[in-house]
Amino acid sequence: MESLFGNQDLFPEEGSNSFADIILPVPIPRMFTYRIPHSLENQVQIGARVIVQFGKKKVLTGIIGKVHNKPPQAYDAKPILDILDDQPTVNPLQIRFWVWMAEYYCCHIGEVMLAALPSGLRLSSESKVQLNPNFDPEESQYPLDEREEKILEALENSPELSYDDCEKILGVKTIHPILKSLVIKEAILIFERIQDKYTPKVETRIRLKPEIAQDKKALEAVFEELSGKVKQESILLKFLRDLPVFNNPALNEKGLDKAKLLEEGDSESSLKTLIKNGIFESFKQVINRIDETEITAGELILSEKQEAAVSEIKTHFESKQTVLLHGITGSGKTEIYIQLIKEVLESGSQVLMLLPEIALTTQIVARLKQVFGGQMGVYHSKYSDNERVEVWNGVISGRFPFVVGVRSSIFLPFDSLGMIIVDEEHESSYKQFDPAPRFQARDAAIMLSYFHQAKTLLGSATPSFESYFNATEGEKYGLVELPERYGNSNLPEFHLADLSADKRKNLLKVDTTRMMREKIQDALSKNEQVLIFQNRRGYSPYIQCEDCGWTGQCIQCDVSLTYHQFAEEMRCHYCGYKEKVPTACPACGSTQLATMGMGTERIEESLSLLFPEARIGRMDLDTTRSKYGYQKLLDEFGARHIDILVGTQMITKGLDFGNVTVVGVWDGDRILNFPDFRSGERAYQQITQVAGRAGRREAKGNVIIQTRRPDEAIYDRVIKGDYFEFYRQEMHERRKFYYPPFVKLIKITTRHSDYKTAERAALELHQHMAKIAVKKIVLGPEKAIIGRIKNLYQFESLIKLDRTGSTQSDFKNHLAVIQETITAKPEFRSVRFIVDVDPN
Repeated sequence: MESLFGNQDLFPEEGSNSFADIILPVPIPRMFTYRIPHSLENQVQIGARVIVQFGKKKVLTGIIGKVHNKPPQAYDAKPILDILDDQPTVNPLQIRFWVWMAEYYCCHIGEVMLAALPSGLRLSSESKVQLNPNFDPEESQYPLDEREEKILEALENSPELSYDDCEKILGVKTIHPILKSLVIKEAILIFERIQDKYTPKVETRIRLKPEIAQDKKALEAVFEELSGKVKQESILLKFLRDLPVFNNPALNEKGLDKAKLLEEGDSESSLKTLIKNGIFESFKQVINRIDETEITAGELILSEKQEAAVSEIKTHFESKQTVLLHGITGSGKTEIYIQLIKEVLESGSQVLMLLPEIALTTQIVARLKQVFGGQMGVYHSKYSDNERVEVWNGVISGRFPFVVGVRSSIFLPFDSLGMIIVDEEHESSYKQFDPAPRFQARDAAIMLSYFHQAKTLLGSATPSFESYFNATEGEKYGLVELPERYGNSNLPEFHLADLSADKRKNLLKVDTTRMMREKIQDALSKNEQVLIFQNRRGYSPYIQCEDCGWTGQCIQCDVSLTYHQFAEEMRCHYCGYKEKVPTACPACGSTQLATMGMGTERIEESLSLLFPEARIGRMDLDTTRSKYGYQKLLDEFGARHIDILVGTQMITKGLDFGNVTVVGVWDGDRILNFPDFRSGERAYQQITQVAGRAGRREAKGNVIIQTRRPDEAIYDRVIKGDYFEFYRQEMHERRKFYYPPFVKLIKITTRHSDYKTAERAALELHQHMAKIAVKKIVLGPEKAIIGRIKNLYQFESLIKLDRTGSTQSDFKNHLAVIQETITAKPEFRSVRFIVDVDPN
């Protein structure tokens, strides 16, 4: 694929550079060229943010990608309106990485920029209204009505008003028709007020006047003066209690947060009087939103096996850029990470550690904070826009040489990365599904390391087959293995509980086998804790009429609605549509409506019936939506305020609680029965990972898997912990039927609101792709498993590409031309093609 920068170097030569190519946050295939005004020539830098006009009305924040002296041929270059940064917000290595990502994942560089920049670094604009200075109501040929006069009256007292202000003045919900009439009458002007979204956090602080703080006699005189003024005296005493300036006058310089000073109900008016009388003074101070955590951990002591693993990793790094650390659950991978991070930071380089979902790995983040304190930044979606900007700026300033984050943290402005660690590298949540770029963070991290000449460490108890292939047969990666648990803990004992056999013997109670009930009861009697895993949230997968078979369906997607008992509603987990549970069947009128299947909410209810004395918690998307919802549940579980924790895949990752001795997999078959070539690999990973939460200290752990197919081969591999044999069998199948890692996959989804249009566009795409002269297999188009989402019909094509030579880049170049050709036709103008490279 031709570079987005053409053949010119990223760093322009010295000379008369009158034009700049700007990366804009819009889905267009190339950068736009703008003219550099003479007044801004000295401020132009690659990676600086600029304000430009795009189209007739839009004002956008862009990034300077290149400066040169060639005017565009197809259009007149508009001038750059302003440059926002004294120092670049984005560095040249990042731009190079963006270009690679746009080319590899078949998207536009503007889409990459949109994903990369925190929204707090993008400008927002708000429409404002002001009086037209040339308007004279007496000379106007258009009469004004009462509401228009009211708006003009308000504008005489205020230089500008927002749309919201106008609506409040008139008490109306829609102001647009009135403002449009005033514009036609040339009475007002409408303009865009541009403002930066990011605002630093400013705190009002209070301190004693320096001459009082540094002189005890002066302070005693103040107390005499305040004698009898109880409220003012109370504030002064509170200040001295929290800030003992008597003992250390230097403390006064820092002052005390005003909100803290008044938090016990003291009068703000009394504080104002103290300031007015020259006893206190107030000042503003910009403070960090990110906590400055103190280092509290002691010296790290590694076991002999961990020391050997660290040494082996470093040996591999001498000849290879990437190393795979295959360590079973509980083998002590975190301590190895910490040792390597310390060494890289001491060398003066930066470190990025990727975690699959930051909210789900709270324990490891807390552990790392104890070791690295204020050196460590955390970057994830639960942070506010302003908090993310502060981490971004902290990386630029050097405040955070070490960052722990989710997949989006690969976009941070690192300039000297020494190492990237990808923990739980097999996790599917490293893949971005929507919107573009649909990147795989693990693979992108390896490429980012290459640009920085850094090293990548991939860690997992159940590595992805692609990574294990690259470390063994491909020999691209180094391989280090930790086959034993750390310390005195043993691997848990597995038990297969046959649901069908228990059902025949009438031993099932609310979908639990006798073995599951006995193991849970045994753990509870010893004051031990239990984890129950079911990969479906909600009360029940769906509601069905027992008479006619009706099930609740989403009106916008081809899926059944999931029943949520707590909210008494049925919800679509794809588009968010919801409706109340009917009292009778809408099809036949029957009242015999039954819930089918088990979600986490229903399992929680069932367990509370079986174990009424147990304290039961639930961890799924519904209970952890708030910023600290997950942390609160973990804290309760860690403090043993919860006996049984029911959860989705959230509970399979990173939890380390010494009192958990029983892990139950509620429905092992559900994980297996998914129409995907990776279903076996995923099932092995999920069951092994959740099983690894049991018995992580001296007490022996038990894992109970409820299944109707106990003779399934995968269970035997999980129980034996025989990853290699399972991998070997799967590789045989994948080689035979041409699946990764032996080929490269690209999935293309064709979407349109009309079924026939979507189908015709998908067929035309297939015909064009079949003619591309590269080694490939093109499958489809087929109606997608979920044929309609949000009222858009979907057809899927799957392309298997040879991994050698220029096959991939040649195919992608032709694909981009084909898409443009098809969407240029009037009947296909609104068709969307979604290209997913390396689909999960």
